[in-house]
Amino acid sequence: MAGIQTDLPFYPLNIAVLTVSDTRDETTDTSGALLVERLQTAGHNLAGKAIVKDEVEAIRDQVRTWVEDEAVDVILTTGGTGFSPRDVTPEALKPLFRRELDGFAVVFHMASLATVGVATLQSRAFAGQADDTFVFCVPGSTGACRDAWDLVLIEELDSRFRPCSLVGQIPRYRGICP
Repeated sequence: MAGIQTDLPFYPLNIAVLTVSDTRDETTDTSGALLVERLQTAGHNLAGKAIVKDEVEAIRDQVRTWVEDEAVDVILTTGGTGFSPRDVTPEALKPLFRRELDGFAVVFHMASLATVGVATLQSRAFAGQADDTFVFCVPGSTGACRDAWDLVLIEELDSRFRPCSLVGQIPRYRGICP
């Protein structure tokens, strides 16, 4: 049966959080703050936090910087995944991916369907792998970030989750985590 096996060791990840927004700053970034709080409460390490404008190059440059940093295992982005003209996170980041993690969008939409109904269709949440770094991109609302972490990422980023988690695909944990 799928779930967390508490008798197994927990291997913390180094996770960076990027907020994509034209209007938020550190005092108003509730979505980024929620992701930081959740990942730290789960036992992971905050590897970096930034806010950038909804501009392709700004988003891409920050993510590239973290992808090139061997100390960053995972990147979480919030914002820029909707349909307004300024929402360009998918356009900025998908070209960086060597692989897309299609199942993330499916599972995220299934989870958020229960909380926001068919409004989940207005999200272009997605994930992929840039070099060896996993990148998860979720909507900018605090509720969407809560759904993404509490209903999907908390288990997928936990080395104790069985039958498997992505932790075993992180370079420094290959061979340790199945």
